[in-house]
Amino acid sequence: MAPSDNALWQTSVKIAGVVTLYWFVSISMVFLNKHLLSGVSFTAPLFVTWLQCVVAVVFCFIVGHLRQTTSLLSSFPAFEYNIALATKILPLSLVFVGMITFNNLCLQYLGVAFYNVGRSLTTVFNVVLTYVSLGQSTSVACLSMCGVIICGFFLGVDQEGSSGDLSYLGVLYGVLASLCVALNAIYIKKILPLVDDDMWRLTAYNNINAAILFMPAMFLNNEVSVVLAAPEMTSSTYWLYAIVAGLFGIAIGIVTMWQIQVTSPLTHNISGTAKACAQTILALSIAGEARSTMWWLSNALVLGGSMGYTHFRRLEMIEQSKQQPASKA
Repeated sequence: MAPSDNALWQTSVKIAGVVTLYWFVSISMVFLNKHLLSGVSFTAPLFVTWLQCVVAVVFCFIVGHLRQTTSLLSSFPAFEYNIALATKILPLSLVFVGMITFNNLCLQYLGVAFYNVGRSLTTVFNVVLTYVSLGQSTSVACLSMCGVIICGFFLGVDQEGSSGDLSYLGVLYGVLASLCVALNAIYIKKILPLVDDDMWRLTAYNNINAAILFMPAMFLNNEVSVVLAAPEMTSSTYWLYAIVAGLFGIAIGIVTMWQIQVTSPLTHNISGTAKACAQTILALSIAGEARSTMWWLSNALVLGGSMGYTHFRRLEMIEQSKQQPASKA
């Protein structure tokens, strides 16, 4: 094998490995969270979400203290918590709490198969909030793709309702989760300079703040007594699932960055779209359920609209990058 062919083979294997790892972590995390939220004898979504934040904090603490022992952990910052800085990050943390809470509530009330459609309006909210907060307009092509996504969302709600499996409360939580995801992206851009653009440092602060914010919320929601009385609290299997789910929450951030690094942001979005399709098929196969043609059409509209939006945004960014040097000249 020629050196160039060998290098191409190694690159292809690396890309395939990273994409496979991204799919495995992402899909596994959704099914694990679904089990923790709906497959146990007690209902305490805030506790489950709080526990995942605690696992993330412990992870950041451990790697922050081990970063000097191996080069593999050198990219992680030293663990710290400054009250003044944490206060400045608090607005993002409030949005983050809303995002992960509504996300888990959506997953609790909706099946995994419909989960992606239930949370499909993130792109639409992102366009609206970008215009409202930053005054940035969106092209007609991208707006048309948002229209496709909205059509797919409402068609999916209609078809899921016809099958008798729809929870309108779950749909509401999905819409709120989508709104918070879009808000979270905007706030990250504003807050990231406060931590020297260090995403892992921001992750540590965000999860510490969130863990603190969740504690009074759990008391107000009467979850503490429910959790203490649950038989799963003495089950090593439950705690194993909970810890692994928390670690997967950290891992998805890592493998997402890896996938973008070895491919491109566009390929990452395409991979995420394909993963969502595979996740839907897998969920229906495991449950042994069938869906109508119109139900599948709703999924196709959501996934196709999301992919189309990514494609047109990429073309716009390329065009803008070409115009900038010309304007400077």
